[in-house]
Amino acid sequence: MSITKESELTGMQQAGKAVAYTLKQMTDYARPGMSTKELDDYGAKILADFGARPAPRLTYGFPGCACISVNHEFCHGIPSRKRILKEGDLVNIDVSAELNGFWADNGASFVLGTDLHHHQQLVDASKAVLKQALEHIKGGVKIADIGHLMETTAKKKGFLVIKNLGGHGIGRGLHEQPEELLNYKKRFDQRRFKKNSVVAIETFIATASTYATELNDGWTLVGNNGGYMAQHEHTIVVTGGRPIILTEMNGIFN
Repeated sequence: MSITKESELTGMQQAGKAVAYTLKQMTDYARPGMSTKELDDYGAKILADFGARPAPRLTYGFPGCACISVNHEFCHGIPSRKRILKEGDLVNIDVSAELNGFWADNGASFVLGTDLHHHQQLVDASKAVLKQALEHIKGGVKIADIGHLMETTAKKKGFLVIKNLGGHGIGRGLHEQPEELLNYKKRFDQRRFKKNSVVAIETFIATASTYATELNDGWTLVGNNGGYMAQHEHTIVVTGGRPIILTEMNGIFN
């Protein structure tokens, strides 16, 4: 969507706060021995307290509130009573929701407890890529140039990007134009970021794969060459300078 009046900005700020606070609380609440279903139920209650509704369920009929992916699962993991979190797991939580007709989206990957399997470097690289992108996005900047910056930053840190996943426009629905805000430079893409538009910018930084493939459950994505992936995401308003980060409360850069 494009922000055209103060009430729209306020609506997006409230939706951004709801998903950001929920993500932060879920990340802090996660602990070894807990099932991903228990973690999801905790997040669902927080969203409900805001009066917000889970976007994946509303839009796609997803069997959960948030997408919770663990280790080799890249994204869209289904919360399950059988999936028990363990010390050192690489966990990704993606929270998106609708509140009073406005939609916001954010996500984060983190290492649960002690970094037993050396995932922290991947997590830190993903954060750095998102930070670089946000520092350069403004009205008039080519979308493909930001993609190039994201891939270049990832490669300098020794990682790959997933080429069939990307950020997206958001606001009055979960996925809006512009779609395919990719982590690499797509040839012939002449589109530019538009001032006052709302977009979800997200990283897909991987150790061994460049494409994500779907498991038989119809939701969960894993890498075509295995390995691990980290994702970090903010919903922002594009301006003539630094973007307004609507989901800043999630504290993913802290």
